[in-house]
Amino acid sequence: MDATRPHGASKGGLGRRFYIICEAERSFRAIASGHGGGRSLKGVGDFNNGRRCAKHFSNALGSRLTAGGVYVTGEARTSFKGYYRLSGKGKAPLVRTFLPFDGEGETANAEQRAIGGHAAVLIKGACLLRDPGSPYANDEGYVPLGKLVDYSGGRSSGCTSWSPSASREIVEITATNPTTLYIYPEAADIEAVARAIAGGRSPSRQGLYWNASCLKEIGAPKYWPKERLGPRIAEYKRNHPAPRSAPLPLCRGQ
Repeated sequence: MDATRPHGASKGGLGRRFYIICEAERSFRAIASGHGGGRSLKGVGDFNNGRRCAKHFSNALGSRLTAGGVYVTGEARTSFKGYYRLSGKGKAPLVRTFLPFDGEGETANAEQRAIGGHAAVLIKGACLLRDPGSPYANDEGYVPLGKLVDYSGGRSSGCTSWSPSASREIVEITATNPTTLYIYPEAADIEAVARAIAGGRSPSRQGLYWNASCLKEIGAPKYWPKERLGPRIAEYKRNHPAPRSAPLPLCRGQ
């Protein structure tokens, strides 16, 4: 994956920057993928990324940012996310598969960060529907029912997100065959490009690479190492505990 490339294409649509390469078949294909959206935390910093181009990168826990480096795919896990409404009166379950990435070096904390790949779909605005016959019903016989949202054109919380169809294909490829994944840029690449720009030098003339379109948009990239950003995020969480999540309301008309 080349995370320096734009997520959005200039003429609309999604930019293709995730590459599926099979040396045995001599095949090469590029598909769209999302990047970590980041956050803006008062007293910590603004490391929020736009949808089109990524400026901020980190391996810090809670940063919601992409970390470049080397990964190997793990064993996929599938879970029920809820039902969504179909056109008319029907409903269908959203069962989403998560493909974990095991990292090394800078990405060694991928498991702790729950980093992996999955389809960019979720359920929003859910309520509880009485459906005791559903295999996904809770002890009281209710299931969550909401609206299916496809955010393939948006950002993730640090994971690599794909369209539902691409996700199914990638999971099938890696199901019985752990596969290597390399995400560019790593910390050293980011810092080298940032130094060149700060010194008024062209990165490309220094033998450095960054997509020109995104570089023009972001100005200069920034890497936030976990050793510095992680403790600050942890302190913010201690000082700003998340409110208790309210129970889902019952769906109307039942």
